[in-house]
Amino acid sequence: MTAQRLRLLITGAVVAIAVLGWALVTILKPATQRTIVITAGADKGIYNGFAERYAPLLKREGITLDIRSSSGSVENYQRLKDPESEYEVGFIQSGTTTPSENDQLQTIAAISYEPIWVFYRGDAIVNRLAQLKGKRISIGVPGSGLLKVSRTLLGHSGITADNAKLLEMDAYQAYQNLENGQLDAAFFIGRPDAAMQQMLLNSDLKLMSFAQADALVLKFPSLSKIIFPRASTSVANDLPQADVTLLAATALLVSKDTLHPALAYLLLEAANTAHAREDYFTPRGTFPNLNTDDFPISDESTRYFKSGRPFLQRYLPFWLASFIERRLLILLPFMALLFGLLQALPRMVEARMKNRLVVWYREIKSLEDEIWSTRQPGKEQIAQWRDDIENIDANASQIRIPQRYFQDVYALKQAIRVVRERIVQVAQKVEQ
Repeated sequence: MTAQRLRLLITGAVVAIAVLGWALVTILKPATQRTIVITAGADKGIYNGFAERYAPLLKREGITLDIRSSSGSVENYQRLKDPESEYEVGFIQSGTTTPSENDQLQTIAAISYEPIWVFYRGDAIVNRLAQLKGKRISIGVPGSGLLKVSRTLLGHSGITADNAKLLEMDAYQAYQNLENGQLDAAFFIGRPDAAMQQMLLNSDLKLMSFAQADALVLKFPSLSKIIFPRASTSVANDLPQADVTLLAATALLVSKDTLHPALAYLLLEAANTAHAREDYFTPRGTFPNLNTDDFPISDESTRYFKSGRPFLQRYLPFWLASFIERRLLILLPFMALLFGLLQALPRMVEARMKNRLVVWYREIKSLEDEIWSTRQPGKEQIAQWRDDIENIDANASQIRIPQRYFQDVYALKQAIRVVRERIVQVAQKVEQ
């Protein structure tokens, strides 16, 4: 190996180690993450309530859930699809967005139904949205999933801004305006046990039952038909006095596809604890699930619903299990590469040192072969051989190598002495 090749080899090794160090920093960085930024919804809204359920569950694992309010599903989607935003996880209502392949978002799980309630005033029974033509209707606030779904449902029923007064306002404002007669109907979204829903259900306002629910679900697969059972509000007062058919969107827990897998498993565990219980509309264990196609399903979710939380995460602290499963396994190839380099470099250096001696061993062997093959050498030939062996000896004495290779140097000198003695023997024969 030439000096140039050795330098190139050492340079390559240094570069490889530098790349390895960079890779280590990149891989180990997620292990230090202790905060997840989540875009929820309006204060005291359904999404904010979900996030507040998750927070103490994640805190047990040493993870802080940073809950950020928003206007709702549409704004959450806009925040998450921005690759530069700090938001990593959020809630998105099914059917309210039109995701594209380059959004780089993934579904962690479908976590709950979001019932859509339509409350109205008047004596007439309203069970079709088309009956609201010419009415004053609250349809939600900008950035919310409710605004989009209410516009869609009304538009499909022939209700537009041309034949009705569609007003954008929050839930509390809509409730007040219904009570004081400034609105004829309003769309709401939320769980039956939420404070706003309880106020509405215990008021004198009427709740619409969707008579066309089956047809609307066929038209909009992102919606589901659910039943609010008779007397669910009050058994004593028999409220409501009949089963009410509602439409429901599905709340999705969505993340960027860069979310660390270990954190995804923690979110799945929190969602399972928070949403697995039964409610008015679903038996125990219905949620969370993967019954959605709004966004691609994360690989971690597929594995979780198939076999549960990873083995090590069941029995070890989160940070330790995460390190072993994610970092150590990924580091093994790099460690093997580094180990190989550390083993190879000494052998390469040793080969380089011995190559300095091999050059002169070749010269000695060539000279010895020439002596043995020459049957009748002349005095000039013998003199040339003597000059050659002395030249080899002089160069061998100038070789600078580490002390550990001195025995190889003296072995070379022994070989020189053997050839020198052979030259002396040949010279004596010629003189006789």
